[in-house]
Amino acid sequence: MISISRRLLLSTSLVLAAFFGLTGLTLDRAFHEHALRSLRERLQTQIYSLLAAADLDPGGRLQLPAALPEPRFSIPHSGLYGEVTDAAGNAVWRSQSLSGTRLLLPSGLPPAASSFYEPKSTDRPRVYALGYGVVWETESGRPQPYTFSVAEQAGIFDQQAREFRRSLWAWLGGVSVLLLLVQGVVLRWGLHPLRGAEHDLAEIEAGRRERLEGSYPRELRGLTDNLNALLSNDRASLERYRRSLGDLAHSLKTPLAVLRSAAEGEGSPLAHSVDEQVSRMSQIVEYQLHRAATSGRSSLAAPIALRRLTVKVVASLSKVYADKGVQTAVKIPESAEFRGDEGDLLEILGNLLDNAYKWCRTRVRVDATAADGTLMLRVDDDGPGIPPQEAIAVLGRGVRGDQATGGHGIGLSVVRDIVEAYGGRLEVGSGPLGGARISATFPRR
Repeated sequence: MISISRRLLLSTSLVLAAFFGLTGLTLDRAFHEHALRSLRERLQTQIYSLLAAADLDPGGRLQLPAALPEPRFSIPHSGLYGEVTDAAGNAVWRSQSLSGTRLLLPSGLPPAASSFYEPKSTDRPRVYALGYGVVWETESGRPQPYTFSVAEQAGIFDQQAREFRRSLWAWLGGVSVLLLLVQGVVLRWGLHPLRGAEHDLAEIEAGRRERLEGSYPRELRGLTDNLNALLSNDRASLERYRRSLGDLAHSLKTPLAVLRSAAEGEGSPLAHSVDEQVSRMSQIVEYQLHRAATSGRSSLAAPIALRRLTVKVVASLSKVYADKGVQTAVKIPESAEFRGDEGDLLEILGNLLDNAYKWCRTRVRVDATAADGTLMLRVDDDGPGIPPQEAIAVLGRGVRGDQATGGHGIGLSVVRDIVEAYGGRLEVGSGPLGGARISATFPRR
């Protein structure tokens, strides 16, 4: 899934892009309309100047002087054009700038009416034209309608629009980039408590802390307090459970020892049966205690250096089996780590290595590999090995400690339960030393 920071940055970036896009289009449209109004007002001013300069000649015909206030009317193709037409649409006056230009300007407008539009031109660039209808009274008092029209090339208008758009989008782009940077900083600052909680959890996982001790905002305080309570309760429950199991073990050992000592003094079949059942009861108690005390897989467990603990167990067993002169090879990289309870790992190593020392002739080898978060531990010996039928019986699901084969049963059953509690598997086979190979595989967390 996409991270929270990226999700927020992406969503807010899309909102900003949509906002600035709509803002840009709105401002561009508003500028276009404002520029058209300005152009129309400018053309209206030109019409007023033509009206001011117009007069009737002695024959009663409307005329305009050769020299007008706006000199562009007198320059061919200057971009500013003027025309006056009568009621029939005939041109009464045309500016010199219209020479050689076929431009259809407004005509036949009623008095005080105006028309602003973009006429079609076949041989000139686009223009905007404004026509205005007036009534001129002759000396005889007869009204004579005329239409005054002016037009200006759209090049100036288009140039202004292009410059405005270029400036507008440049500023909007710059502001959007700046806001995205500010937004990234704000998101990073706002999500800093989450990264702090992640860092504290990693510290707990690495074994350098026992609880979340950072200063968190109100929105996260409930979560962090509940996690701390969960961690504390988990440790307290496990410790209380183990103490209870230890008390149970001590409580059961005394009556079992009394029964055993009472049975040892008698040679009757009853005494033999009592001794046999007491031994089986002791095995069952030991098996179930080991099984119940297993911590199991935990994502917050501190990593344990596998080589250090293995060397420690090997040193202890070498003293116990000193009379056999066992040669033990430990090939475990320093980087190999077990993520779980140290007591569980000691139980696994102790049972597997004790089994190898007990059944080997002179050689034992223990090695481990760690890749992609998966840990594989292998213990080999040069003893007689474990027959396949016994391996199946010992490692089969549902096998109880009192049903295990003598010499391999309860220890391997306990190891199997611990390994499976961590989501792994225990396998028994033949090793390169000629004896048994027992492999424990722990998957990625």
